[in-house]
Amino acid sequence: MAAKFGPAGTCDLFKEKGYKHSLQIPEFLTEMGLDHFEYQCGRGVNIGKEKALELGEKFKEAGKTVSLHAPYYISMSSVEEEKRRNSVNYILSSAEAVDFLGGNRIVVHTGSCSKISREEALALAIETLHWSLDALKEAGLSNVHICPETMGKINQLGTLDEVIALCKVDESVIPCIDFGHLNARTQGEVNSKEAFEGILNRIENELGEYRLKNFHSHFSKIEYTTGGEKRHLTFEDNLYGPEFEPLMELVYKKGLSPIFVCESAGTQALDALSMKKHYETLG
Repeated sequence: MAAKFGPAGTCDLFKEKGYKHSLQIPEFLTEMGLDHFEYQCGRGVNIGKEKALELGEKFKEAGKTVSLHAPYYISMSSVEEEKRRNSVNYILSSAEAVDFLGGNRIVVHTGSCSKISREEALALAIETLHWSLDALKEAGLSNVHICPETMGKINQLGTLDEVIALCKVDESVIPCIDFGHLNARTQGEVNSKEAFEGILNRIENELGEYRLKNFHSHFSKIEYTTGGEKRHLTFEDNLYGPEFEPLMELVYKKGLSPIFVCESAGTQALDALSMKKHYETLG
């Protein structure tokens, strides 16, 4: 098993090459030489069952894997129970959609901790995660992995420690390590081979070999301020980072097979390909 690479959503190049609708995404991935696609449902799960099944069949025929980004407005740590119960419903609808698409991973933002302590926010998110796992089991969707994401803004729940704590709730929960987000929230401290290796070692020590080998990842260069993440950049940026090459070298050396989803601003397919090409030179 090797690492897989692909874009988050359709990029500028998708339209420039004359592709017009989402059913052509697998064909585009094949043309680009990419392996994976993360379907974007940040503003809501709007893909119907029939279309999702049709697109899923095309992904399967093309030999591509797919994940789904759940709605941004999910708040697993809200102090309002109704919002957290609604978040369970959004997670469930995301899981149904990715299952129709033929995938088994949904990426979830865990919420904010601006009004309460980080400890309180984490406790609420853990409870919501338990509810969500129960809902998936009841719906026959235990095959779908919830992937809590490390977040880029300092007032958001989603440090590496917090994501690891969420993943400890159940072995089916897979971390989504966004290296750009971690670099942004630490003011540039996650941009070296040593820093990357420290993160990988933490995953292995806390969550075990399987989740180290198969972690989910977002990667992009991100501009940040004192509050953390400001905006996503492209790989042409030389100021903010992080640089992907040292991470690819570690992933290859350790024999890992994560999924890398590139979230660059408009160039995500080209930048995903840059990551894949560098990774392939190491063999």
